[in-house]
Amino acid sequence: MKIAFIHPDLGIGGAERLIVDAAVGLLSLGHTVTVYTSRCDRKHCFEEVRDGTLDVIVKGDTIFPRTIFGRFAILCAILRQLHLTLFLLQYENTTYDAIFVDQLSFCVPLLRIGLDRWNSSPNGDRRSTPVRRKRKARILFYCHFPDKLLATRKSLIKRLYRLPFDAIEAYSTSRADILLVNSRYTQRMFRQEFPSIDRTPTVVYPCVSESEEKNEKVLKLVTDSGKGALVSVNRFEKKKGIDLAVRAYASLREAPGFAKTALLVAGGYDKVVQENVECLSELQGLCDKLGMEHTTVWDIENNLTLLRAALSSTSVVFCPSVSSPVRNALISGSRALTYTPTNEHFGIVPLEAMLMNVPVIATSTGGPLETVDDGVTGWLRAPDVGAWSSAFHRVLFEATDAELKMMGKQGRETVLKKFSRTEMAASFERAFLSASEFSSGDDTDAGQQPAIMRTPGLRDGAWIAILGCALYYCKYGLAFTVPSVSEVLVGSCIVLVVYYAFF
Repeated sequence: MKIAFIHPDLGIGGAERLIVDAAVGLLSLGHTVTVYTSRCDRKHCFEEVRDGTLDVIVKGDTIFPRTIFGRFAILCAILRQLHLTLFLLQYENTTYDAIFVDQLSFCVPLLRIGLDRWNSSPNGDRRSTPVRRKRKARILFYCHFPDKLLATRKSLIKRLYRLPFDAIEAYSTSRADILLVNSRYTQRMFRQEFPSIDRTPTVVYPCVSESEEKNEKVLKLVTDSGKGALVSVNRFEKKKGIDLAVRAYASLREAPGFAKTALLVAGGYDKVVQENVECLSELQGLCDKLGMEHTTVWDIENNLTLLRAALSSTSVVFCPSVSSPVRNALISGSRALTYTPTNEHFGIVPLEAMLMNVPVIATSTGGPLETVDDGVTGWLRAPDVGAWSSAFHRVLFEATDAELKMMGKQGRETVLKKFSRTEMAASFERAFLSASEFSSGDDTDAGQQPAIMRTPGLRDGAWIAILGCALYYCKYGLAFTVPSVSEVLVGSCIVLVVYYAFF
């Protein structure tokens, strides 16, 4: 099969790791894979992207910015994705058998329209005279987590602003031929947030790359430092709750032997992402407030002397924007990984640590409930400083090396059995092939899956009217008064016209 991936920003993160592993896995099964993305910094990406293992095409970054004065991030993300999708449909000469979309589903209706036209022409030539034939390309949408749940809604204006995007997300998601999610937790949230979609998405767990390349110099520095280290690996984002690890660790500073311990805080960091900059600054400020000495080491590969000094003289070491070999070295040299996010959709980092025989301390919420076996491969604790402080104390001062080694061994066995790249790629392949078999028929419509949106009723009509009022108010200044009948009608007409014009 010829498979195209559409992903917003191919940087360093859990979603990006999944895309890379899925693409490489499908390549290994003999498929042709191309990844389309709106942004890819070759200095801030995974090795498979940097070294050319994957064919990556970057488009959609020339017209629309990432934000407008720091706002309208979702609107800009949608426009960038649509720009990227139009490029794929209009200028690419390859006829794809399958399209893999993740994170944002807004391009799915556009893909359906474009692919129907694409495959209605002889030999996939969109300039030819259309002929009726079944649509070959199947669209898979992989939901890491409903986007509507990732947005903050602290004000009425923000809630009104999000209404149309939430509605379009539900509709566009429903238009995919194949729906997959990354965990049972996400599956439950999907069903809860999209009641109008009658299909239950299938769970396909992300995998862990079995490549354990480590920077041996960094690993030696950590292990030879004489300190029992805890390591946190997350993007520098506030929602990751890294401050929980800092606070829990700081609460142990009066414990005997604390001077022989360290907390390593590493992860994805991009200087152009304001969230990353603010998060690191706040964590540094928190250390100052708690009286914890800290050092930030940039570009570790070229600053080994600074890393050595930091490990010997400070308790908290920040390591922003580390490469995969350095990250693996930091994890391997630590007594345990601390995974702080609450209600994380899945969480790939705990699996990476388990693969390297390292126990995991994670919150007893979300994805880790499906990956970490409490008391066997690690510890699951409520996201509370007291509970985490107790877990840290056990790992640093109570647990023997033999005990931690046994937990690490059991964790590795779990990962190799349930979360391999081969198994994940095979699951995606089966999904594409089963959808293609289902779509057999003589024309485009014959191969469609049954409608998955419930028949519109009075509730839908009322909702559309309310949405129309919201849009009307947003455009004309939010005059917080009771809308007139004419205002309701005008707003509703706008919504209906846009709805039927584009979908």
